[in-house]
Amino acid sequence: MTNLNHVPSAQEDRMIARVSTVTILGNVLLSAVKLFAGIAGHSGAMVSDAVHSLSDVGTTAIAFLGVRLSRKEADREHPYGHERMECAASLILGTILFLVGFGIGWEGLTKITARAYDTLAVPGKIALAAAFLSILSKEAMYWYTRHYALLLDSAAFMADAWHHRSDALSSIGSLIGIGGAMLGFPVLDPVASLVICLCIFKVAFDTMKDAFDKMLDTSCGKEYESRLSAFITNQPDIVRLDSLRTRMFGSKVYVDLEIAMTGTKTLQEAHAVAERIHDAVEETFPSIKHIMIHVNPAD
Repeated sequence: MTNLNHVPSAQEDRMIARVSTVTILGNVLLSAVKLFAGIAGHSGAMVSDAVHSLSDVGTTAIAFLGVRLSRKEADREHPYGHERMECAASLILGTILFLVGFGIGWEGLTKITARAYDTLAVPGKIALAAAFLSILSKEAMYWYTRHYALLLDSAAFMADAWHHRSDALSSIGSLIGIGGAMLGFPVLDPVASLVICLCIFKVAFDTMKDAFDKMLDTSCGKEYESRLSAFITNQPDIVRLDSLRTRMFGSKVYVDLEIAMTGTKTLQEAHAVAERIHDAVEETFPSIKHIMIHVNPAD
């Protein structure tokens, strides 16, 4: 994720605290409502959904911690900074999601394979109403968290946003399962739990893949490098661009660049051009933490 928005550090801290507080309080309240509705309405799918929402409290806390730690200044032990702490947070989030999904899926599968469908309780209207409330609330949390994830260029918060979206999707599964059970098909309630499980697994996989990519110095992709290459090539005094390599480092980007200039330039002149390009690139692409420039003689 490479964002061209630049947010001052003090404002970043306020945003991080705000989005974490809002989503944690919202999830605690929503989990309590869904758990009560699931128990009172005799819906295993809604109880599973409540557990999924409750896991969001922990994942938001982990995302908050990861984002805050990733923004610590470089020190002697970590001269390149702490950006990969956000990747570590995303890996933890993905692992938690897998465990939550497995638990929900196992419970649903156990009820289905037992084939005692006549013994399954028919969910009440309160469970159906809770499913509607959950879909609206979690979709709102998704867009809210996604908005700040883009502003902060935060993979951990974006992973947390998709966790909210997976909860909204799982609530749709709960709605279908509860509604089907109320219409005389009680097996649809545990079937909905399996659908929820698959949605969670998908989000967990995407979250962990993104974190691994950023920890393995993966390039930023052709589209990003093309924009960067075009910007550098259009700078004055550049004869050609010999090499451009990018690598993701947490939420930041490192760039290794080789440019060619006229061989008659003095060392001082070539250095001044390289410094000008260095500053222009980092100002135009705020996600770039550092660009290393090597100058070659064009002739």
